Amino acid sequence: MAEGPLSGVKLVEYCSSVAGSYCAKLFADLGAEVIKVEKPEGDEARKKGPFLDDKPDPELSGLFLYHNTNKLGVTLNLNSPTGRVMFKKLVTDADILIEDRAPGEMAKLGLGYEVLKQLNPSLIMASITPFGQDGPYRDYKAYDVNVYHASGAGYVLPANSPNADREPVKGGGMVAECDAGVCASVSILGALYWRNAGGTGQYIDISKQEAEMALERMNIVRYYELGKSPTRVKINRLRDTLLLCRDGGYVKVVVHPDKQWNGLVEAMGNPEWAKDEKFSNHKKREANFEALTACLSEEAAKYDSEELFSKIQEKGTACAPICSAEQVFNSPQTKARDFYVEIDHPASGALMYPGLPFKLSKTAPRHNHGAPLLGQHNEEVYGNRLGYSKEDLAKFREAGVI
Repeated sequence: MAEGPLSGVKLVEYCSSVAGSYCAKLFADLGAEVIKVEKPEGDEARKKGPFLDDKPDPELSGLFLYHNTNKLGVTLNLNSPTGRVMFKKLVTDADILIEDRAPGEMAKLGLGYEVLKQLNPSLIMASITPFGQDGPYRDYKAYDVNVYHASGAGYVLPANSPNADREPVKGGGMVAECDAGVCASVSILGALYWRNAGGTGQYIDISKQEAEMALERMNIVRYYELGKSPTRVKINRLRDTLLLCRDGGYVKVVVHPDKQWNGLVEAMGNPEWAKDEKFSNHKKREANFEALTACLSEEAAKYDSEELFSKIQEKGTACAPICSAEQVFNSPQTKARDFYVEIDHPASGALMYPGLPFKLSKTAPRHNHGAPLLGQHNEEVYGNRLGYSKEDLAKFREAGVI
């Protein structure tokens, strides 16, 4: 098992796709023992790419491999009475249970919190759903894109649209799923701390919509204060000015406040156009934004993106290159911090994975291992820990229990 500051914590995960799996991964990567319970047919993430070498294979899904590092993996059919008995045995010995079934589904199976806490009063159970356990939307189905736009986050993207005819766009990747996973992990850690300080177990209701709303709270605050929805038309223009450079790469520069503007101008060699009266202060730069961007674009075309980024940063001014995956992977910054870690896997072999975005000086995690094969640890968990014999397991497989 991986080792880290959460070593000794036992977590059972009954989740599919990303949000719950990512939440549990954060615990596993920090040393908690995570037993991932999959349906016998496997997590739906196993069917989604990208696949290693573009070969569809449930053991080679990049989505699954990344979100399930350092976990033990078992299969279990909770629709069978035997499966539910086995699940209860797993939960009885756990500190935490994370599940992402539809509201009320676990209770219908006889596995709701009110039942499980009788078996394990110190259990912390977290349910992750699109809209929470109550309210008019509780039973609505949703994918990442639905949740993201239900939060209001997508309405202001892309910022600085020239007009309202440009439709909103979603955030990149499965951002709402990952955000929900992070929020869930924080709430669980809080509950774990309180329990270990003398409290009890408890139930946590996590709404993916609300998790994303909490991270996009400024748009909601603007509506509350101003009485109207923020717009994506020509907003943040001076803070998010995108420039195309000589090598085809882009950099994002900031031309407000004056400190940022002055550093940008100095980095570009104090061109004559920057002395024009119409660019002399924030209001005038905003009023003459099209003329300003034309001048900035002409200047940026003299530099490669990395060169311009470095020049501007040397002046203590905010600037960011728009990096491709290749540039990020080969970044001297991430390499210097050993951000990527190599993890072996029985099907994919050794692959590089994004590591933890923080460094712990005393309890740095170690002994990482890859995501489990489907049902890889059935014998270890059900046989060695729960006491079932090999004959029992053979019968369970034949009956579709595991």
